[in-house]
Amino acid sequence: MSATTEADYIRVCQLEELPTVGAAKAEVSGRIIAIVRAEDGSVHAIDDECTHGKVSLSEGEVDGCTLECWLHGSRFDLVTGRPTGLPATVPVAVHTVRVTDGDVFVALAD
Repeated sequence: MSATTEADYIRVCQLEELPTVGAAKAEVSGRIIAIVRAEDGSVHAIDDECTHGKVSLSEGEVDGCTLECWLHGSRFDLVTGRPTGLPATVPVAVHTVRVTDGDVFVALAD
């Protein structure tokens, strides 16, 4: 596993463009991700496709620090990507997020 460098971060949006609590879809270097602001105000990035239903997670609901898939109710931990609610059993990729001067930057996972 390689260390994340400054060059790995890509500006995605301004923090104010995100919902106060919720998710938005973004394309970063050809990869579709969900940028999520959790209830505690933290910002996370995960792959946007549910590993169970193959639908957009950014259309789901945020509950605490999890994102629920709107189709079948699978929940994913925004920090680890692990499913915390069935029917999903496979995690989603988690990407590194940095917020600087009101801008959201993401470094994609391998």
